[in-house]
Amino acid sequence: MPLPVDEITKLIKELIPDASIEIKDLMGDSNHYAATIRSSLFNNLSKIEQHKLVYKSLKGKMGNELHALSITTEGK
Repeated sequence: MPLPVDEITKLIKELIPDASIEIKDLMGDSNHYAATIRSSLFNNLSKIEQHKLVYKSLKGKMGNELHALSITTEGK
């Protein structure tokens, strides 16, 4: 079952409350997304640490309900 954009946003906001999130459905199938996430929590973190934080927020749904998510992260 695909994961809707509003659910992805909700999950990310739970762990990264100040996140500004833009998500695009790349294939129109609610299964392949690209997300740009900006947060002050990313300041002073490496890109790998930033991406790990985003994956952690998804609570194991990546690869299951969420098939593909391309992530771009930026500090505020």
